[in-house]
Amino acid sequence: MTTQRTHIMVCGGTGCVSADSLEIVEKFKGALSDAGYSDEVGVIKTGCFGFCGQGPIVKIHPDNVFYVKVSPDDVAEIVGEHIIKGRTVQRLLYQEPETQKKLPKHDEMSFYKKQYRIALRNCGLINPEDINEYIAFNGYEALGKALTEYTPDKVIEIMKASGLRGRGGGGFSTGLKWELTRKTVSDQKYVICNADEGDPGAFMDRSILEGDPHSVLEAMALAGYAIGAQEGIIYIRAEYPLAIKRLEVAIAQAREYGLLGKQIFETNFSFDIKIKLGAGAFVCGEETALIHSVEGNRGEPTKKPPYPAVEGYNRKPTVVNNVETLANVAPIILKGAEWFSSIGTEKSKGTKVFALAGKVNNVGLVEVPMGTTLREIIYDIGGGIIGGKKFKAVQTGGPSGGVITTLDLDTPIDYESLRAIGSMMGSGGMIVMDEDDCMVNIAKFYLEFTQDESCGKCTPCRLGTKRMFEILDKITKGEGTMDDITKLRTLGKTVKESALCGLGQTAPNPILSTLEYFYDEYLAHIQDKRCPAGACKALAKYKIIEEKCIGCTACARVCPVSCISGAPKQKHVIDEEKCIACGACYTACKFQAVLRP
Repeated sequence: MTTQRTHIMVCGGTGCVSADSLEIVEKFKGALSDAGYSDEVGVIKTGCFGFCGQGPIVKIHPDNVFYVKVSPDDVAEIVGEHIIKGRTVQRLLYQEPETQKKLPKHDEMSFYKKQYRIALRNCGLINPEDINEYIAFNGYEALGKALTEYTPDKVIEIMKASGLRGRGGGGFSTGLKWELTRKTVSDQKYVICNADEGDPGAFMDRSILEGDPHSVLEAMALAGYAIGAQEGIIYIRAEYPLAIKRLEVAIAQAREYGLLGKQIFETNFSFDIKIKLGAGAFVCGEETALIHSVEGNRGEPTKKPPYPAVEGYNRKPTVVNNVETLANVAPIILKGAEWFSSIGTEKSKGTKVFALAGKVNNVGLVEVPMGTTLREIIYDIGGGIIGGKKFKAVQTGGPSGGVITTLDLDTPIDYESLRAIGSMMGSGGMIVMDEDDCMVNIAKFYLEFTQDESCGKCTPCRLGTKRMFEILDKITKGEGTMDDITKLRTLGKTVKESALCGLGQTAPNPILSTLEYFYDEYLAHIQDKRCPAGACKALAKYKIIEEKCIGCTACARVCPVSCISGAPKQKHVIDEEKCIACGACYTACKFQAVLRP
């Protein structure tokens, strides 16, 4: 049998699959077969590499060469030049924006330099559909070690000492949660993995499940051993078909290898896992609503206590951890609590995965030590703002978070620091905004989402979010009054203090934070009937500056509603009544004669 000398790693995450990466895999196999290299070179479909804005990504091992934006048409050249002749295909290398230097190795890129991958350790490194590859990278060693060397109490002690806190938003101690569940006496207990990732722009959990599903299965088994549970449930969004498929494959393989099921590692411990599909309700990310949904009931939260650790699924003690939290568990058991607690800050240990999106050059998944600043993420890792435009704000924590401005860009990312400036960690969504974004409109976007996703059980959330959205909609249409600002503040504080669950309690955050940091934009909308960013269509009135207009007709030619009049070489005028504020004239004008709202 011929030993493979080279492996071609092709990203098989959802983003790259949508950009034809599966076709790239098949083309590589065909080209290698035609060249007679099938036995020497393997083609591996991996999980997400994280650098989503540069996909599809192809990485060559052991050369450590990283190709970006690869298309099926590039395959023949990579095989002919790199695989056969040993020459790097320069045009497919990533070019660093600042230095304009082509970089063949991913660890040389600014996007990766400050990252530290624990939860994402195997994503882009292994074939997620092959349990042998997971095992080759220390997979299931932590479970074997715990079952044969540690008592359940010892496992909990390690988790508590590590300082791992829940990565789903609450930040509660994982070890303490396990301990509370273990101490509750019951004939049956459960472990639930919360994979109901509903934040707009968030895709951390999906990528882990697509790229390294066994890390979650192993962690659930460890949790089961620690608390005394024999059954685990993965509650996952039905909108994640690729993650679901890979979980199903992983569960089947783990059962076949005796790593799930009866008497695991020939011990008395038995544990198995099943999958439950969610129907896409954002509120089911809250653990009590999630549990009700798993039971087949309407996904509505209940007041705590009792906590799930005491009375959860089927009224039995239940541990609920999200995907990213679980992805950290096996390395902690293998490397020890001291190793993990040495990373991060005093109160926030380890790393955090963020889905970096919005108006930033390097879009993708970022895993950094706690304590890394927002500036480092946005500028050093993210490569700054697209088109060199001015940074305006970043929203962390999704619909539950608040905006962070230039004043706080040097804030270290940890639970306490983000809370202190009016935002929150959340599950890890991080959306960057530039000068073209209207903060009133942004607040309206998030309120539209939360009021639509409210389960309707409690009045403050059901009616409060709807009324706040209606007021914001009124302001963005130029119909707002100063009294509306008072109403927004009052409503926001009331909903925050009286809503039943985290969805309602945090829903006003986008409003309250934008009112604090961008009050002038609210005034412009209300008093001047003007949107400074030009994003609110009802208030966006484009004008032509007569002194600058030379009558080139470029603006009139691109106007979709023919609202610009004027003869060639004469001043042009925009009919504001007909203008739909599409911005085509602003883009077409080469003489800065069109004034944006």
